[in-house]
Amino acid sequence: MSADSPSISHAHSVPATLGRDLVAGVVVFLVAVPLCLGIALASGAPIVSGLVSGIVGGIVVGLMSGSSISVSGPAAGLAAIVFAQIRDLGTFEAFLLAVMIGGALQLVLGAVRAGALANYFPSNVIKGLLAAIGVLLVLKQVPHLVGYDADYEGDMSFSRIGGGTTVSDLGEALKAFVPGAMAVGFASLAVLLAWDKTPLRLLKVPASLIAVLVGVAISEAMRRQGSSWTIEDSHLVSLPIVGSEGMAWADVLRTPDFSRWNDPAVLMAGVTLAVVASLETLLNLEATDKLDPLRRTSPPNRELVAQGAGNMLAGCIGGLPMTSVIVRSSVNAQSGGRTRASAVFHGVLLLVAFVFGAQLMNRIPLASLAAVLIVTGFKLASPKVIRQMWSEGLRQFGPFAITVVAIVATDLLTGVLVGLGASVAFILVGNVKRGFRVIRENHVGGMVHRIELATQASFLNRAQLATIFGEFRSGDQVAIDARATEFIDPDIVSMIREFVHETAPARGVKVSLLGFKDRYPLQDRKQYVDWTSKEIQASLTPDRVLRLLREGNDRFTSGQRLTRDLAQQVGDTAAGQHPMACILSCIDSRSPAELLFDLGIGDIFSVRLAGNVASPEALGSMEFACKVAGAKLVVVLGHTRCGAVKATCDLVAKGLDPVEATGLTNLGSITEPISEAVRMETRTKERRDATNPEFVDQVAEIHVRNTIRWIEDHSPVLRSMALNGEVAIVGAMYDVATGRVHFLDGVGAGAA
Repeated sequence: MSADSPSISHAHSVPATLGRDLVAGVVVFLVAVPLCLGIALASGAPIVSGLVSGIVGGIVVGLMSGSSISVSGPAAGLAAIVFAQIRDLGTFEAFLLAVMIGGALQLVLGAVRAGALANYFPSNVIKGLLAAIGVLLVLKQVPHLVGYDADYEGDMSFSRIGGGTTVSDLGEALKAFVPGAMAVGFASLAVLLAWDKTPLRLLKVPASLIAVLVGVAISEAMRRQGSSWTIEDSHLVSLPIVGSEGMAWADVLRTPDFSRWNDPAVLMAGVTLAVVASLETLLNLEATDKLDPLRRTSPPNRELVAQGAGNMLAGCIGGLPMTSVIVRSSVNAQSGGRTRASAVFHGVLLLVAFVFGAQLMNRIPLASLAAVLIVTGFKLASPKVIRQMWSEGLRQFGPFAITVVAIVATDLLTGVLVGLGASVAFILVGNVKRGFRVIRENHVGGMVHRIELATQASFLNRAQLATIFGEFRSGDQVAIDARATEFIDPDIVSMIREFVHETAPARGVKVSLLGFKDRYPLQDRKQYVDWTSKEIQASLTPDRVLRLLREGNDRFTSGQRLTRDLAQQVGDTAAGQHPMACILSCIDSRSPAELLFDLGIGDIFSVRLAGNVASPEALGSMEFACKVAGAKLVVVLGHTRCGAVKATCDLVAKGLDPVEATGLTNLGSITEPISEAVRMETRTKERRDATNPEFVDQVAEIHVRNTIRWIEDHSPVLRSMALNGEVAIVGAMYDVATGRVHFLDGVGAGAA
């Protein structure tokens, strides 16, 4: 699938999901408020700049984005970069110009389809990113849960600005907890854990929203009663109120310093923001898609354009640079968000709360929001996820675990880069050979696109495989060939499984699979037909041809048939034919010789007559095949449960004339030779008719032996060639129940 192919549509229209989207938007809004404020403080920017970015990210990016779950806003991963750039550029206004430049560059990146870079992020690293964010949420929010708010909300770094680490904060929280905040936090946590186990879950209201409302109620009750556990304002949401504390609208809507448009430092800052913000967006977008319960795919190039537009607007009106953010996106997915309406609504609520409802919002305890984020984090890093990754083997689990540790110990981008390096290292250690080969095969059922996997198929092939899959349309037939593949990365298996079971059926594409090992939950087989050239024919002996037929039937019955390029064979055999054998078989639809022996176009001369009865015309064809065309083997091929043999057995048993009994004036030419075999079968004493399958099959075998003798008696040419070792004449029986061909011993001249 191409980078910007639209996601597969689902039967979830906006009106049908609007209610749950609005509720999810409320939950995301509640979580976003302290995150926006905290990231702004950590960035050394005006506190309202984080809110401005959150509003623009929700409304503008939300409307433009192609993602149904992703939520955009100020990113904790950019806090250190923003802090350094504001310091180095000297003014916040100059930094806003850099934000605008970065946004413009993101528009360019989207236009040149740089979003394809997302295809190079392996799934184990993306899952490691999600698990690491989950671990960080739990570790970072536990102090806030008990009222220790030394670290700003939204910090995702191991080392805290101003000193301290994630581990030290946990230790300090145990000594400096706030009883009121702890009570609110644990009450909210209890609601989150118990909600789905109560009848109230039928209300279809997210437990996270109820948990926040319960936290507010408990906090307000303590405040009204004058309890010593009353939560102080420093442990509540602190949304700035325009018009108070000397804050005017002019302090909110800051504008860029356009006079520094040609300042190299500003330009370089813009480039840095564009690169880092785009990478973080693509990473988070890929991770967010894995949280989407409908498994939709977000177009990365469209997302870059949306982010670019959002950053340009944010830079114009005093906002921080934004990205797609995994924490708010995770909360959105887990709260029931299904369309972009939830992200847009959260942005609208941010705007309304900032303008009209700051005082009300400032009643929300940070401990309640911490409880929501802790449960979100646990779901992202659940033991089930870890067990699943472990079950997929060291190649998958190693980079996953390294990514988790690296992100927790450093930051998102650094950790992901370390995870990518680990993935590459695992591949290099395994001597991975990369690449795919696509071959167009013209099968009877139409053109088949065979995708031949390399010896080692890794996550590095995702982009190429996604492009190949994206080219198929309704009516196409695809065969994915892993017969020569020694290892298939679970990432590729997952992509193939998704294509086979979801994408392909939705597009009307038919997919066949070949050669997948037992450890891969994908199995199917498709034939590949070879052909015999003049040089190959000349090198063959009758004995060698017989072995080739045996081997071909082995492949046929085991399902391991050779893969051949039929379209090329048609051209290769157009100038002449060089058959290796001539096969006289029955017209029975279950026994086409080319299939039974896994042969290609031009490999044999096939003579098919009812009951594999030899006639002068058939004999002439066989003589031409051997003496003129160069065939090295004549095979008389009978089969079990033969209709011609059964009919003859019944006619003989009843003593009927075939013409008089059936009205078929030429039927006697078939039944007469078979009747001789019926009379020669003397072991069966009872049920000498079609109701006795053992008798019928024994007659069919005797008939094959008789036919070989008839050929030798009536064709001096073939008899002479057989005596000289130029050809061999052999008999065989095909079992229609198993597909196995049994060659008869001791019959035919020159038989091997």
